[in-house]
Amino acid sequence: MTIAIVVHGGAKTVSPDKEQPNKEGCLAAVQAGWQILEQGGDARAAVEAAIRVLESDQTFNAGFGSTLNSEGEVEVDAAMMESKTLRWGAVAAVQGLRHPISAARKVMEEKPRLLVARSGERFAREHGLELCPKEDLVSQEQRQEWEEEVEVIDRPNTVGCVALDVNGILVAGTSTGGTTGQPQGRVGDTALVGSGLYADHRGACSTTGDGESIIPVVLAKTAVDFLSGDAASMDGVLAVHPEQAAEKAIEVLKQRVSGEAGCILLDQNGRIGWAYNSQDMAVAYMHDELQQPAVFISKEDEAPVNM
Repeated sequence: MTIAIVVHGGAKTVSPDKEQPNKEGCLAAVQAGWQILEQGGDARAAVEAAIRVLESDQTFNAGFGSTLNSEGEVEVDAAMMESKTLRWGAVAAVQGLRHPISAARKVMEEKPRLLVARSGERFAREHGLELCPKEDLVSQEQRQEWEEEVEVIDRPNTVGCVALDVNGILVAGTSTGGTTGQPQGRVGDTALVGSGLYADHRGACSTTGDGESIIPVVLAKTAVDFLSGDAASMDGVLAVHPEQAAEKAIEVLKQRVSGEAGCILLDQNGRIGWAYNSQDMAVAYMHDELQQPAVFISKEDEAPVNM
């Protein structure tokens, strides 16, 4: 059985001084998840491990290093979904939680639902997840940018991961600190099934970008639907390569709404696709036909995919 994993560090503009940190962070994340998959571990654990790496790296907008809201605070969202049972779990607008993806997985495994703000924080506390003073999630760079109201060239964005394990289970996960200066309590696409992520028997998708643009076109579900060749088809026949499906989904977004977005897509056969309409998108992936993980800042760096 094929195993594969893809991570993204966000659809954004990557300034030259941030190229290496983005590559190194995505590479470390995909390696953490791949180690679990190649040892026969499940996709849930692989996705969680990969995203926890990104949540610990201030290069990315998730966990530590998240953007600050209108009150100068970090509020995080995360979600996870798996293909076999369509189980999902999510938390949103939560403070003081180091690894929101771990909370999303725990919610998914206990009872699928979305827990917001204090209910999410209470759930994390009751289940022994890693909490911290909310100030500990604010990086010095983010604090300085917020206080000085500087225009950020390297606009951080949502991170995510999709994985296929040895049992054929697909899992998608996303994690974010939201948008810079967002109103307190604002929730974007990340925690919403169908928009920020989706997984069923055909494929798994994680998105990144402007949540208010991603939500109305249900971007993650749209990308997975395109795998069937018809966005309305549910017959499971994968007529379209994930690369083409991802491109079609981004094209829908471009035609229907304004805003930047990107998505990573993995099908039931372990084939990989990704697309975006921002300047850059940090992506890394690994599957059992590669000798080592591949990592990119833009599509131009990747060899053409054989459709």
